[in-house]
Amino acid sequence: MTEDWRLGGFGLYIHWPFCAAKCPYCDFNSHVSNNIDQEAWRAAFLRELDRYAEPTGKRMLNSVFFGGGTPSLMPPETVHAILDRVRQHWTLANDLEITLEANPGSVEAGRFAGYAAAGVNRISMGIQALNDTDLRRLGRIHSVAEARAAFDVARAHFDRVSFDLIYARQDQTLAAWRAELSEALSMAVDHLSLYQLTIEPETAFGARFAAGGLRGLPADDLAVDMYEATQELCDAAGMPAYEVSNHARPGAESRHNLIYWRHGDYIGIGPGAHGRLTLDGTRWATEAYSSPAKWLGSSASQATEKPRNAISGTCQAGEYLMMGLRISDGIDLQRYRDLAGAPLNPDTITHLTDLGMIQTDGATLRTTSKGRMVLNAVIAELLPE
Repeated sequence: MTEDWRLGGFGLYIHWPFCAAKCPYCDFNSHVSNNIDQEAWRAAFLRELDRYAEPTGKRMLNSVFFGGGTPSLMPPETVHAILDRVRQHWTLANDLEITLEANPGSVEAGRFAGYAAAGVNRISMGIQALNDTDLRRLGRIHSVAEARAAFDVARAHFDRVSFDLIYARQDQTLAAWRAELSEALSMAVDHLSLYQLTIEPETAFGARFAAGGLRGLPADDLAVDMYEATQELCDAAGMPAYEVSNHARPGAESRHNLIYWRHGDYIGIGPGAHGRLTLDGTRWATEAYSSPAKWLGSSASQATEKPRNAISGTCQAGEYLMMGLRISDGIDLQRYRDLAGAPLNPDTITHLTDLGMIQTDGATLRTTSKGRMVLNAVIAELLPE
């Protein structure tokens, strides 16, 4: 169990918590600020890298992910300094993936050239819609024309560019979504993240929905039709789902996110960042303080984290099951048994197989397309009480 994390890999997540505007559907730890001490933030990130390198510096690093917030608001000098420090501390995999999230409104050719020079080799762009009316409804500050221009800038500097779209939006029809997705697939991409709009309680949309607003959301059966159309069109374009909401050409999958889904170890640095680290035979859950001011103020004393929690083997097995069933590879049944100390209930496996929700060859277990549509229910059935 000590080395189980090696089966999933080892990654580094850097959280930049600032945005130009807060989207009404977003429940991430992001904040609007025009008064950012860039030098202080750069120094804090470097101190955190030094701290985490002490117990993990002999490991091989498989990925780095700059998330947010809007990391494309970070000065290239900060990204360069972070990646230089990463190179000092860890052995880097030959196929190291370094991703930076970007919003079209913050894309500048000069800044992207600086990110590429620093070592970023993959961009994940939050386009969200190819319709100006819906972009405004989603609170986005860019237009479709700006998104396309930003995408072209990204493609000019990076071989790997992914972008996100949200569907099941207000007043969206199935025909409109099929047309929009077809347009997206016609662009020169190798990866798409396609998310159904969900209304989270601690968001502006959540408050509006609770007050009886936010009309025009599609009924459940229409949302299902949109999901099925998504699978159909992406499959036909050679970009099948390798995870519930993520589609890629073979070899273009997000290596960083696969570390999460394959139950690897990862460091989380920045306000609100979470991590999973196996140290001296114990797997720990780490969580940084979410307030940017508190995190930054605590960085000098290396007290940016909440108290760590040890994760039992049973809980590790549960996490492995919940994350692993999201991806097309599924889970290794022996690995689950090693973590949990007991196998999954064979009667439950037989029952869900008969229902067409899962498939198994005795060594691995994966959800079917039918099962992924009701993934939470499948997981609830499989998890021991």
